[in-house]
Amino acid sequence: MEITATSKSNHPFEYYVIDDFISEELALKLSDQFPEYDSEKWYSYDNPLERKKAIQFWGSFQPETYQFFMDLCSRKTLNQIRKLTGNMSLIPDIGLHGAGQHMSKRGDHLNMHQDYSIHPLAGMQRKYNIIVYLTPDWKPEWGGALEFWSHDHETNRAKEKVASVDCLFRRAVIFNTTQNSWHGFPDDITCPEGVYRKSLAMYYLDQPDNTAADRKRALYSPRKDQENDERIEELIRQRVKV
Repeated sequence: MEITATSKSNHPFEYYVIDDFISEELALKLSDQFPEYDSEKWYSYDNPLERKKAIQFWGSFQPETYQFFMDLCSRKTLNQIRKLTGNMSLIPDIGLHGAGQHMSKRGDHLNMHQDYSIHPLAGMQRKYNIIVYLTPDWKPEWGGALEFWSHDHETNRAKEKVASVDCLFRRAVIFNTTQNSWHGFPDDITCPEGVYRKSLAMYYLDQPDNTAADRKRALYSPRKDQENDERIEELIRQRVKV
């Protein structure tokens, strides 16, 4: 695969969109290798802030998926991402902490959030995410677009939507996670029953710098319908501390 950005933006933070990131043949294989939604392999996030499933263990992947993650960790891919972003000291998180396979069904959502800043095991700063979308024939009207929001410095919350990237088949998105990078898909997706929002994610790390926050878990922001709800506020506090 060749990492050549279809588009680049710095608003509200640095991100790149790459269409046709991998071949259709490989993308279909990777999509087919997702376990069934009810498989016991999945870890389920099921609370008002996040409803999705994830697998981050190498031993759970089928061969092409395993090889694809190896490719995302390879020197060739790493050098391309370094060149694209200008950060020449990035390394992949080979432990896939929080990365791996992700899948969501109708009604699922992911509140706007900032990812962990300092890796809880490696002690390094998370710098860039790459997400690859793998649902064939995904319709934008079903929702699930990756939204990027501005930052409210007074409340330390997501302020307003600035950009939205549809999760189209074979599209990849790379974005900087150090710039108050609020992202998510906060509205319930409306795909048909039996259709799932599928993606693969890999994260890249570097030594901490002055953009690093003392945060080892994700910080969430309430949806509009959750504002001023003390139960949600407590859940946000607990989620970032766990």
